[in-house]
Amino acid sequence: MSTPVKYVYLFGSARTEGAAAMKNLLGGKGANLAEMCRLGITVPSGFTISTEACTVFTEKGRDAALALIRDEVLQGVAFIEQEMGKRFGNSADPLLLSVRSGARASMPGMMDTILNLGLNDEAVEGLARKTGNERFAWDSYRRFVQMYGDVVMGLKPVKKEDHDPFELVIEMVKDSRGVKLDTELDANDLKELVARFKALIRARLGRDFPTDPWEQLWGAVVAVFESWNNDRARVYRELNDIPQSWGTAVNVQAMVFGNLGNSSATGVAFSRDAGTGEDLFNGEFLVNAQGEDVVAGIRTPQQVSLVGSRRWAELALVSEEDRRANYPSLEELMPDIYQQLLQAETTLENHFKDMQDLEFTIQEGKLWMLQTRNGKRTGAAMVRIAIEMLGQGMIDEKTALQRVTPDRLNELLHPIFDPQALRDATVIARGLPASPGAATGQIVFFADEAEAWAKAGKDVILVRQETSPEDLRGMSVARGILTARGGMTSHAAVVARGMGKCCVSGAGAVHVDMAARMMNIGGTSYAEGDWLSLNGSTGEVFAGRIATKDAELSGDFGALMALTDRYKRLEVRTNADTPEDARVARSFGATGIGLCRTEHMFFEGERINAMREMILADDEAGRRKALAQLLPIQRSDFEGLFREMAGLPVTIRLLDPPLHEFVPHDEAGQQVMARQMGVSLAKIRMRIDDLSEFNPMLGHRGCRLGITYPEITEMQARAIFEAGLNVQAQGIEVKAEIMVPLVGTVREFNAQAAVIRGTAALVFAERGASLHYMLGTMIETPRAALVADSIGTQAEFFSFGTNDLTQMTMGFSRDDAGKFLPDYLRQGIYEHDPFRSIDQKGVGLLVEMAVAKGRKVRPDIEVGVCGEHGGDPASVAFFHRAGLDYVSCSPYRVPIARLAAAQAAIGG
Repeated sequence: MSTPVKYVYLFGSARTEGAAAMKNLLGGKGANLAEMCRLGITVPSGFTISTEACTVFTEKGRDAALALIRDEVLQGVAFIEQEMGKRFGNSADPLLLSVRSGARASMPGMMDTILNLGLNDEAVEGLARKTGNERFAWDSYRRFVQMYGDVVMGLKPVKKEDHDPFELVIEMVKDSRGVKLDTELDANDLKELVARFKALIRARLGRDFPTDPWEQLWGAVVAVFESWNNDRARVYRELNDIPQSWGTAVNVQAMVFGNLGNSSATGVAFSRDAGTGEDLFNGEFLVNAQGEDVVAGIRTPQQVSLVGSRRWAELALVSEEDRRANYPSLEELMPDIYQQLLQAETTLENHFKDMQDLEFTIQEGKLWMLQTRNGKRTGAAMVRIAIEMLGQGMIDEKTALQRVTPDRLNELLHPIFDPQALRDATVIARGLPASPGAATGQIVFFADEAEAWAKAGKDVILVRQETSPEDLRGMSVARGILTARGGMTSHAAVVARGMGKCCVSGAGAVHVDMAARMMNIGGTSYAEGDWLSLNGSTGEVFAGRIATKDAELSGDFGALMALTDRYKRLEVRTNADTPEDARVARSFGATGIGLCRTEHMFFEGERINAMREMILADDEAGRRKALAQLLPIQRSDFEGLFREMAGLPVTIRLLDPPLHEFVPHDEAGQQVMARQMGVSLAKIRMRIDDLSEFNPMLGHRGCRLGITYPEITEMQARAIFEAGLNVQAQGIEVKAEIMVPLVGTVREFNAQAAVIRGTAALVFAERGASLHYMLGTMIETPRAALVADSIGTQAEFFSFGTNDLTQMTMGFSRDDAGKFLPDYLRQGIYEHDPFRSIDQKGVGLLVEMAVAKGRKVRPDIEVGVCGEHGGDPASVAFFHRAGLDYVSCSPYRVPIARLAAAQAAIGG
């Protein structure tokens, strides 16, 4: 008889069934709650409904899932009752619950939470009597009705310009009472809010707010399961490569209250600075509040530590006297609680050996820990924390390398504001430096419009009163984010840091009128489309655009890169067509050029005219005359690359694109070309018509051009050899690798190799000197991969052009795939965009096959990749496993590929 599947796991002081290692089953939150209990940290008791139950819910529906978990949930509630000494549904002394999501990967704010569950008209009176605090009881009730009405019952704004309907009611009541803060409302005001909320629900939804605690609980559990597939969760998963199949756990936990008066509080803290990585305990809290108040950004919170409080005051232009009197830190306000929190933070960071993001509540002088997780952080903080923890002996070198997400290194390489331009800029507001970086863009007030503007190629700054999880798409495409409200742990701040986006939050001088699409600062109005600049490192907001300069990399970055070289096997080259690109790549640690696209050299200045003259030529003599003009230009280009790489390999791909790419296709451009070439417009049009193809990607390009017009290959080969000899004569070592593109048969390769080798013999005889070079091919057609053993008998190296190999293998064009590929990804037909991360089961199989076939006939054949996949971490890991010698990517992806290669080597 099979053992029944267990779906509910308890945690508390008397019994804990989960552990940190069970994250896949219990989600990160549930696993870490259990682990904190095991460490003896004070945690409100509760239970976790596993991610497997969510899978049942998704696949079989609500009724099937609830039937499976019902008995275990009843036992779980009984366990909490026993631990907390209260009864769920008891009107005299009710046990209230929180219901929260918790996937195995942290997804802050993307799914749903319900607090104070179990209250109704009778229970609120009992809570008031039991606590002797009527205001607290009704505050808890109005929060519950508001949250449940939104999350479970679905009462939300009708239009994007609308405010939250519940918040509008709160503002109306505050206005009628002549108060500004929620905390200034008394018990009678809160009773009125509850009544108005219920009436709003009835009027808008046509049904009453549920009063049965068990009906409330089942509704909340279902809502959390459903939130796994809400729009913002889907978007977050797409942005962070989180599989839909994982599902979320549900954590049901006894409520503790930070809104019981001035001896109660709630907050969020970090064991290290999530923005910079500084080893400084920091965080924010609110007195007499519940957890959602801190992250919602509706009230600007106070700082946990004295150091943090003084730093905040300096940024906010608040005097020390004013700070002490009105914005004291938790360290000053509740010193004993602060020390307990500091001890808990130290214990948890030492235990998990990573920066921790903590949530806590103080209930009438007692500290309760509600959550710990490895904290989201910026790319700069990732690097600093990893290197400093390594230096502190907390982690080893391999762990330090695995702690940094390769793509997040992008943030460290982005431009920063030019100091001179910054000095000339006008500061119009200051907020909190929520997420570092420099951003310049046009003001946009709505997330969907930010997305549309970004698709149109515009740089945007998303400006909001405060952000919510619904704004995720707009935040992901914005250059920067500015909010009028919120602190360092608000939704905007946490999500921006996780994305590596520049963010300034809590800029109190900013007043946003969403309906009018206007922002007002100190009497000056800024409209949608106006330019704005943000300094996320200082919290400054500037009018207009500010010039940028290259980023200055820290010593920690250098230390991390040195670690990568200690462990990686794959070499990392760069795709570079100019000496400047090569110089940048070398500064980032590139060990050669894996792809020089010679066609890019023909588009500048007068070069295009010589190229067009060659295209217009009626015979070989005419083509050779035009090519003679290109020869010294190409030679000079190659000399620059050889000098810059100084002894490192330079792989030069011969002309690849079809000739029609070098001629204009609009009438005005054709008229200009006719004048410059001294020929008739009719001749230009006739030649362009001759060059047109139904499918240029599969047409007259690559080695096919060189076979039809061998004089093109001859000119390029001569330019390479003469450049190499010239640079070699200057005492600089030259390693030239000549790559024949788009071969599908060894006979194509041999035809081009004969021209190249013949040219080499001529040049060497003319100069009385020789140059060592390698001759290889680009594997970018499926046939080339299938017959790689044949090609490998002649070619000295393979370089996989995975962009075209993907197009030809998948059977669709990269330029046209945008019409259907997003639907494929949403429906799970493909897990990843195959042009961003290599299709390992299809295209990857061809790569593995070609490597094996090539090495069978030539064991020392050099094998690399030069498509865009060479800078994608997941693809780099695959190429490591496939046995390639190197990857090649754009200059600014080189550090990312180096780290990914090291992680692949150590099994990261």
